[in-house]
Amino acid sequence: MAPRFLLYSRPLCGLCEEMLAELHALPAVQPFGIDVLDVDADPAARVRYGHKIPVLLFAGELVCHGRLDADEVHKTLACHRRPV
Repeated sequence: MAPRFLLYSRPLCGLCEEMLAELHALPAVQPFGIDVLDVDADPAARVRYGHKIPVLLFAGELVCHGRLDADEVHKTLACHRRPV
């Protein structure tokens, strides 16, 4: 299974919506899926990330939080092969 992005978010979170839009705008992200999950739906995620949202993970590893860091996204993707 190809690695995917996971964005922990909350409904009506402006920063979360901004990060998702910026993530979709990065061409390098296009081959990968993006899952958006409500951080409050998972008690463990709420404890771990609740005060840091939006939080972006890729293949289970933290990429960035608060604001999208495009450089970190590119560094992360450079460490993974593109899906076939």
